[in-house]
Amino acid sequence: MNNDGESRNLDSIVFISLPEGHTEQIGDFTVDPSILIPVELLPGQNTWDAKDLSWEMIIAAMLKILVYAPEHDHAEYYRRFVLAAKPSIIDDLSASGIAKAKSRDFDVAEEIFKALVSLNREDVNSLLNLALVYDEHAEIYEQAGRSRYADEYRELAFDAYKKAASVAPGNEHVHFNAAHFYLKMKNYAKAKEHFEAFLALTGDRRKREVVSKALAEISEQEKLDVLFNEAYDFIRLGNEREGIKKIKIFIEHNPDVWNAWFLLGWAHRRLSEYSEGKEAFEKALEIGPAHSDTLNELAICLLELNEFNRCRSTLNQALTLEPENVKIISNLGILSLKEKKVSEAADYFKSVLELEPGDPIARNYLQFISDEYQYP
Repeated sequence: MNNDGESRNLDSIVFISLPEGHTEQIGDFTVDPSILIPVELLPGQNTWDAKDLSWEMIIAAMLKILVYAPEHDHAEYYRRFVLAAKPSIIDDLSASGIAKAKSRDFDVAEEIFKALVSLNREDVNSLLNLALVYDEHAEIYEQAGRSRYADEYRELAFDAYKKAASVAPGNEHVHFNAAHFYLKMKNYAKAKEHFEAFLALTGDRRKREVVSKALAEISEQEKLDVLFNEAYDFIRLGNEREGIKKIKIFIEHNPDVWNAWFLLGWAHRRLSEYSEGKEAFEKALEIGPAHSDTLNELAICLLELNEFNRCRSTLNQALTLEPENVKIISNLGILSLKEKKVSEAADYFKSVLELEPGDPIARNYLQFISDEYQYP
């Protein structure tokens, strides 16, 4: 078998001619003897024996081709073949896919729903089930700390919802499920769009109440997002007090948003309120990632509070994350200078200039060291 350009999932498939005397008519479907028939070998098989041929082997192979090689020259022929050979296959696979999803066998459930979609591209229910499987699979990866795979599966869920909305723009279930997906992703604009589309379509009073409540919460969150952006702009433009007021209101409603605590710390640090800045940055690191910028800002506060040992360990942690970050290296130089480690400070500032030859902070400090300490 030639596997060039095909998925490794097709490695177990061989192509055969139908045996002589084999039926050329399956209901209203006419078998074309000139088209080779795919057969899926059983696990451990390397060769195929004609006496082992079964409809199940043929249908399994055709479904795999439809899923993993949808552009195959005979994909449409195989699709019609499967539907003619097993008219109950849609119902059978749907039941099996749902059962596998409920038992959290997501890989098999995904393959089943992909097969259903390949058999009928207008089957919105299978698209929705596939999207739900992708989303649940993403949750499993997220819980396991495998964020990259979680993101990949969320992207697949996003694509499935987009296809479902394209196939059935007037289907209320599409909008209901898609809205909740976007809401979980904190994409409030898309969630609102689908919730509003759902309300325009549904007569389900209970769901209308649920969606109306969700829309009210989205509206409140949108106001808070505006507040967050306003706080950032105030701080950036030098009105830290107003920025602090706004970000504190945001934090009251969203205490687990780490970058809100970062903004609060940043404002306090700019006002030379180092104890308050330290507390906010520590909270940001407690609930969020060990981001180098947060660590660097915390280190600045620690430096000003004369907590030199902790300042150094914090800067070294930040430098491990970004070994060529000149801000971090400069701060290590300033720390060394405060500790009267003149030679070490000079080495840090020279390292900065190797990375950024025009850096004014490093140049000024080296000049200061030369003038103050007569250090070469």
